[in-house]
Amino acid sequence: MKTFDLKYVGHDAVRIDGLEKITGSAKYVDDIDLGPATLYASILRSPYAHANIKKIDTSKAEAVEGVYAVVTGKDFPYRYGLYLKDNYVFPLDRVRYYGQHVAAVIAVTQEIADEAAKLIEIEYEPLPVLQNPLDSIKEDAPLIHPDLGNYEVVPWLYPQPGTNIAHVRKIRKGNVEEAFKEADFILEDWYLVPHVVHAPIETHVSAALYTPDGRLTMWNSSQSPHTQRNIIAHSFNLKHKDVRVIAPYVGGGFGGKAGVNMEVVAAACAMKVPGHPVKIRYTRKEEFYDTSMRQELHAFIKIGVKKDGTIVALKHQLYWDVGASAEYGSNVVNATGFSAIGPYRIPNVWIDSFAIYTNRPPCGAYRGFGYSEFHFGIESHMDRVAKAIGMDPVEFRKKNAIQEGDTVAYGVKMGPTGIKQCIEEVAKAIEWGTPSEQPKEPNKVRAKGFAAVWKAPAMPANESSAAFIKFNEDGSINILVSGMELGQGFLTAMAKIAAEELSLPLEKIRVELPDTDRNPYEWQTVASHVTWSCGNAVRRAAIDAKEQILNTISEAYYIEKTNLYLEDGKVKSYTKPDFEIPFEKFVIDGVQMEDGTFRGGPILGKGMFMPEFTSAKVNPETGQGGHPNVHYTTGAGAVEIEIDTETGRIKVLKMAEAFDAGKAINPDIVKQQITGGFVQGLGTALYEEVKFSEDGRILNPNFTDYKLPTALDVPREMHPIIVEVPQPDGPFGARGIAEHTMIPVMPAVANAVENALGIRIKNPPITSEKIIKALLESKK
Repeated sequence: MKTFDLKYVGHDAVRIDGLEKITGSAKYVDDIDLGPATLYASILRSPYAHANIKKIDTSKAEAVEGVYAVVTGKDFPYRYGLYLKDNYVFPLDRVRYYGQHVAAVIAVTQEIADEAAKLIEIEYEPLPVLQNPLDSIKEDAPLIHPDLGNYEVVPWLYPQPGTNIAHVRKIRKGNVEEAFKEADFILEDWYLVPHVVHAPIETHVSAALYTPDGRLTMWNSSQSPHTQRNIIAHSFNLKHKDVRVIAPYVGGGFGGKAGVNMEVVAAACAMKVPGHPVKIRYTRKEEFYDTSMRQELHAFIKIGVKKDGTIVALKHQLYWDVGASAEYGSNVVNATGFSAIGPYRIPNVWIDSFAIYTNRPPCGAYRGFGYSEFHFGIESHMDRVAKAIGMDPVEFRKKNAIQEGDTVAYGVKMGPTGIKQCIEEVAKAIEWGTPSEQPKEPNKVRAKGFAAVWKAPAMPANESSAAFIKFNEDGSINILVSGMELGQGFLTAMAKIAAEELSLPLEKIRVELPDTDRNPYEWQTVASHVTWSCGNAVRRAAIDAKEQILNTISEAYYIEKTNLYLEDGKVKSYTKPDFEIPFEKFVIDGVQMEDGTFRGGPILGKGMFMPEFTSAKVNPETGQGGHPNVHYTTGAGAVEIEIDTETGRIKVLKMAEAFDAGKAINPDIVKQQITGGFVQGLGTALYEEVKFSEDGRILNPNFTDYKLPTALDVPREMHPIIVEVPQPDGPFGARGIAEHTMIPVMPAVANAVENALGIRIKNPPITSEKIIKALLESKK
């Protein structure tokens, strides 16, 4: 039997979407011309962070020439949500955050719509504003959602009616209090990680057309076309067959375009003016105010260790500010609660993870899905504990790193992991143990910092992916999937998986962007799971197509199927060296037999994947009894920084990150993910923070006052490293690594700062001001 090495998987290839993007021919939602009947919507927003709506008068706006309609909550009094239905299409009687959309004007031009929106008169009754989750959980705190007990919610979330707590995830393992008594050293402290925004290049944009036959078609910049179809169908009482979501290329998502956001507004506007497409494109300011942002986290951590460095107990309490809606953020809180031990073997664990309402904008998925936030505290703590007991921080992490067969916090065995290899590879690349060479300038100092991380895909137990592979007359194929290309290389990865199974060159493969009418189901492109989940579906579709091909040739040429194989777009035989039939000879028309009849026919492969071992059924008081996560991706990261002690400015000179990808489908893209994720993490470590006024307004809703890292901040020396310990159920052993790559950055920088200056910053971003302030306080 002939054996094959992997020909496409595991080798570098040029992105299949690269030419479209570098030539500017790639289409995004705003590039789509919907014709002369297109109308435009302008959104009127709340000037209060918390207020009752007493009265809305739209008559003056409706009278403006060129205005087709005005939409308010009374037109569509529906709640919606993916996990917890606490969001209204438009608010009915109360606004819960500054900038919340209250009404929309639909007009023939954007300018007319904008001017008419100013004529809407609304009478408000201001209410007390809550901005700190620790204030929101006080007994006398005003309720932001008094009807919380009546909201529809998935069975694995636990809202606390009569409070501002939208969900609490508890984990109890072992006996924490007894273990702390036996510990030789205990460290406890608080950490605060602020809100940040996704800041995609392309802001949210949606266009919708509702036709008199009851058909709603939407063009959305989306990570979740099928989930949007599902939520919108439910929200507006439409049949799923009558809702079509088309998703062209996306100019950046980072979790901010997961689930449903302003798309419900576009749908409502379109349904108000049947026959007219309605387009809404958010400005940068609206992107800050009315999409979603990363949760703020107040975390209390208490860790107990033995003298030899063995961790014996962890108490981790996480108080998440999910803003005015927990419809998506509650799942972030839930997922992190299961994993808040970090990548360590800890026998006694107590975790409380609270989703808490405030009067800030709704929060949701953000790259890392809460893991960046809680790892900042955990990995800061690991360095501090190691130093306190006289251990090297890297050796401390290696000693306690979770291994295959260890038990995670919710009682399930850990799967295969390359975390120790990742730690060792990063330590080697950053030259851990070798002191940094100090600059000649007396006001500058250099040091290194380290962090280890893990992350599991956060998703429902019945998450699923599906794929079709359709052969064409020339032997090429179209792959139909509904995962989104977000710049992460998804299309190329799917093409390579199919290429490997079908032995078909990449230039003969096209992967189609989602259209819910045409492409099969995909839950969402989130959680760094599509390479694993959709990759399995594509591989199964390719195997299905291959079986059809081999059956056809076997039947037509009387050759045992086991003696046939595919190579370079042809069917060949182990037993007949000269036998080869190119795909284009039969994949549509079949094979003509001597009697003039045909065998075969159009080849259409289908594949589906759903993990069948997961379960969200856990004991709500302990978190034990289920299997909520499918697997963990582990890794490590380190930086070498230089600090100017006169200005406080931090410059990152060198980075190294290693992640266990299981199998890198396209190694070059994996390395790009590592460096890209690092730079995004650098922004949250050094610069990014959403600032609020006392009345709940955002003070920096623009890229002048909200600083992002640029090319000038990128370290000159970068070491992206791939470790490959195969994932047993991954396609060719692959697992996701995309979100993980920004998780080590915040704690690694904080640890480097302490190693350089002896000061501990516990609330990123680690700005120049905080460095100088801490230095001055240290000298008192």
